Amino acid sequence: MIHFNESIEILQNLEIKNFKTKKLYLVDALGYVLAEDIIADHNSPEYPTSAMDGYAIIHEDMNLGRLKIASINPAGSISKEEVIGGTCIKTFTGSLMPKGADTLIPIENVQVEGDEIVIKEEVPQCFSVREVGENYAKGQLLIAKGTKIDFPQIGVMSSLNIVTLLVYEKPTVAILSTGSELLELGETQTNNAQIRSSNNYILESIVEKYDGLPMQLGCIKDDKANITKAVASALEQSDIVVTTGGVSVGDFDFVKDVIVELGCDVLFKGVRVKPGQHIMVARKGDKFIIGLPGFAYSSTVTALLYVVPLIEKLQQGCSTLLEVKATLKEPFIKRAKKAEFTACNISLLGGEYYVDFKDKKVGSSAILTNMLGSVALLVTSEEESSKKVGDEVTVLLFG
Repeated sequence: MIHFNESIEILQNLEIKNFKTKKLYLVDALGYVLAEDIIADHNSPEYPTSAMDGYAIIHEDMNLGRLKIASINPAGSISKEEVIGGTCIKTFTGSLMPKGADTLIPIENVQVEGDEIVIKEEVPQCFSVREVGENYAKGQLLIAKGTKIDFPQIGVMSSLNIVTLLVYEKPTVAILSTGSELLELGETQTNNAQIRSSNNYILESIVEKYDGLPMQLGCIKDDKANITKAVASALEQSDIVVTTGGVSVGDFDFVKDVIVELGCDVLFKGVRVKPGQHIMVARKGDKFIIGLPGFAYSSTVTALLYVVPLIEKLQQGCSTLLEVKATLKEPFIKRAKKAEFTACNISLLGGEYYVDFKDKKVGSSAILTNMLGSVALLVTSEEESSKKVGDEVTVLLFG
């Protein structure tokens, strides 16, 4: 088994020959990753613009204390009049500043008397005037390729009149759970050895949450021929195939053999990580198969560690999962000489993260209920030992 860090480096160093892209209408691009740089093709604003409702003036005229209102300059119109000495033009938020004016004095700072304003409170020169290029300048890189598109990016691109844009396609992730003991949702239990499948549903949710397109293929019995047929079909229809179960060393663990027999190149099989040491990752061209362990907690954690980064890799996106530093509120016992990912409760107090293990059970890698609550994963490398109260630790947040 390889070191956990080595397995992550293998994923990070993967070279993808052909990234899938497509054009989308702007408002449909939310949640996708940008496949082109967005560069400003004009200044914003193009001309000095008012940032408030008020009166456009020549700053040195403020000493006069009283100015004649020459005209009104509504937003969306271009004033043909020029501000000359001793006069002002009433100007509104978003209006172009009239020629001759260099300052805007707010409505609140003046008192109107007939066709004149009386200045009650002075302002500095250029007050409330948006300079050319204040928002962005022509030729400026505004949004870099590889950025995940959220509402701010939508807003900026709409101001640039970008109707359609190039994005990376979200990878299709086929999900298969193997095991003769598994029951689908709603399926009737006929003997006590059968258990309800949760892996395929939590994996579907993880793929959906972290910007993949899930293809739910359900449960398959421990039959090598059926597994081979199902995995081969899934590989044709998707970019990533994720299986659960069948990668250990049991007599009915066929998945690991099927992956090799389908002509896939195994990137690694077995990692010194807890949970999930029997994780297997293989590729065939620009398609991938990830064989996860069968226990629910184990498959969930390894999906976060390996499936999510691969979904991001196929879109040239940035990591969604975030590592932060936190302080232990109770001791942590290191149980294995492996990288460990331990469910913990995370809290934010006074701007600092804290970790405890209240109601978190110690046992097998099947305890999925440990993922409930305000949960994160405490990360410890195989070189680390047990921790005491007050120690600083690394915690993986789920984004």
